[in-house]
Amino acid sequence: MDAQTIEVLGRHRLTEELLNAGIEVAVPVRDRGVDLVAYLERGEELTKFRARPIQMKAAQESVFSIDSKYATTPDLLLVYVWYVTEPAKTRFFGLSYGEAVQLAELMGYTATASWQQGGKYVVTAVGAELEAKLTRYEMTADGERWWGILR
Repeated sequence: MDAQTIEVLGRHRLTEELLNAGIEVAVPVRDRGVDLVAYLERGEELTKFRARPIQMKAAQESVFSIDSKYATTPDLLLVYVWYVTEPAKTRFFGLSYGEAVQLAELMGYTATASWQQGGKYVVTAVGAELEAKLTRYEMTADGERWWGILR
């Protein structure tokens, strides 16, 4: 399956996840590093409109990547969508850019030539240690973590 198909599937899976959590979704007209905007515009506990830009990273397997070009987008949420072709296995992880960099530092990725020379790092098969660290950023089926990020 090609990369564009994976991205389309990921966007649809992520949109479905957000809508099921009661969160609205907007798709930017131009691609400037924001794939979706998740927002809350009404609700008893809301006192103002809340929105968060999302850069989605979709994959058929477990993949983690970080790119310094995303540092310039305020409040950007990096959402990793794993196993997009297997809905029963699909997992969502949401991290701010800063949290993703901190995780990359903990794992030693920012000490690599790839990061230091190009500002990028990709893990194409997430191991047990990184997966365990990512667990705290995993979105819950009830949508509570999504709401917490947007509040």
